Amino acid sequence: MRNTHSNYLRTHRRKCGLTQQETAFLLGLDSGHTISRYERHARVPTLQTALACQVIFDVAPRELFPSLYRKIEKQTLRRICLLTQRLDAQANSLVVIRKQDVLKQAIERSGSDAPHV
Repeated sequence: MRNTHSNYLRTHRRKCGLTQQETAFLLGLDSGHTISRYERHARVPTLQTALACQVIFDVAPRELFPSLYRKIEKQTLRRICLLTQRLDAQANSLVVIRKQDVLKQAIERSGSDAPHV
């Protein structure tokens, strides 16, 4: 079952009284149909579109498209865990320790129980 609140583009657009066509214009898109596809989760917005939405609605992309953010976060945390394991097998140089620190901070920011994501 699809999460009905996996993005809030429609909510913010309607709250501002904007049509799909007007929103498309503000985002530099050709058609309101693209906005409809974003709202129905049939299309993933580009980074440029997500950032433009932040300018228009004053909402961070991770809050406007939370399910997309969670999906990307999960994929990225998996790769972080794999790299962490590779680094654990290397000699502890200052460079390796710095990398491990950066990766550990990313895991902590996510609130995940990684490294077993």
